[in-house]
Amino acid sequence: GCNFEYKVQEQPNGLAQAFVIGADFIGKDKVALILGDNIFHGAGLGQQLSALNSIFGATIFAYRVSDPESYGVVEFAPDGKVISIEEKPTNPKSNYAVPGLYFYDSQVCDIAKQIKPSARGELEITAVNDHYLSNNQLEVKILDRGTAWLDSGTIHSLHAASSYIQVIEERQGSKVSCLEEIAWRNSWITDQQLIDIAKSYGKNPYGAYLSNLLIEN
Repeated sequence: GCNFEYKVQEQPNGLAQAFVIGADFIGKDKVALILGDNIFHGAGLGQQLSALNSIFGATIFAYRVSDPESYGVVEFAPDGKVISIEEKPTNPKSNYAVPGLYFYDSQVCDIAKQIKPSARGELEITAVNDHYLSNNQLEVKILDRGTAWLDSGTIHSLHAASSYIQVIEERQGSKVSCLEEIAWRNSWITDQQLIDIAKSYGKNPYGAYLSNLLIEN
């Protein structure tokens, strides 16, 4: 029941270009940017993100990693205040990486249009975050240790993410991010619509899972 409109980024000119290309879609609304190869999973995470609908400025996240030089890195003062954000630093100032999940108000489109390409020729998302930081409009939330952040952008990390999801689903008997289940539990689709969707999958395990949702509830 969803309709999608999109524009294409013809060249890999940086994450921040999304707000230049998508400015007409965003208009005066708040906006979230989520990288397609990032997976987030954790109890209460959905509610935490839903609460960001009323943000002013920008909200990004920090996640402790063992290889921060591969990411944007947040530097914190002893009182928890954000001092700086560096993109893939040679000598990281902390072990807190910035995951591919960003929330901005509508200023972001104008900010993205004003930033200059970096040394590698890209409009860096870190430059956008730095702009909000310099104007005291950036909030950085540290993701709980119980939250999983998986970056599946390489063959190795894709296998790791697949294994993680497989273990979670098999142990708990529930699907991770099952779109039909999410829509049904939020009353965006009716019981009958869920039944019809389940039937459309035939006798495969996914259709059986959707059918069992009504039985279990």
